[in-house]
Amino acid sequence: MRSPDWTWDELLLICSRVVNDGWRQLRAYQASTQELAELLRSLPLHGDAAGQVPEFRSAASISRKSADLLTSRPDYAGPATRGGRLTALVTQAFIEREAEMLLAAQAIEDGISSGELFLIPEQPDEVAEDGVPAAEGRLLARWAISRERNPALRRRKIGQARRLGHPLQCTVCTFNFGERYGALGEGYIEVHHTLPLHISGPRETKLEDLAFLCANCHRMCHRNHRGASWRTPAALRAEIAELTRSPRTA
Repeated sequence: MRSPDWTWDELLLICSRVVNDGWRQLRAYQASTQELAELLRSLPLHGDAAGQVPEFRSAASISRKSADLLTSRPDYAGPATRGGRLTALVTQAFIEREAEMLLAAQAIEDGISSGELFLIPEQPDEVAEDGVPAAEGRLLARWAISRERNPALRRRKIGQARRLGHPLQCTVCTFNFGERYGALGEGYIEVHHTLPLHISGPRETKLEDLAFLCANCHRMCHRNHRGASWRTPAALRAEIAELTRSPRTA
């Protein structure tokens, strides 16, 4: 069995260490690199690979990959290594959005250290459909999708709205399932977190962190596009308003 390909989440964690060390290559003999190897081997991404591939995410392989990340920098003048497209995308993301990427890496590490990420099963929408990863990566997308599908949280949010006399309708397009489908749609609405996990961190979800969305707008808030896979309802409304002001020509 060969070692699995590197994922966005793994490269995110490696590059965060590289950046925090002043954009220097990680060395296999360093205790911090060996600790990172243990962390990567624990990630719930590759099944039993950690036990079946002797060199899976070893400190030496992490050191080599950190060199790939470094040589992907546009200002690197030395000999290039063959890091691949994903490696180059991660490096570019850190150059363009360093603070955001560091927050995402920290959120993953927090989820691993708390044990919560190990408890969440794979979610059907966690893999980017267009192949262009976003800051959240697969693990944080899994976590976010799982939280939004928590039936108890959704019931609490709906209960709050009813107590306050608020309609169960999409906050973006005002679609109301009950009005459209009658008894079949009565009481149905989806919820969406207004902040991504890499911004909010793995804190307890509060009802004010949630917004009501119809299925279409919910999908668009999560849809991966140009390196972003999270939109607030307000941001989606702004995109719709912009299309209204500047209609596309045939």
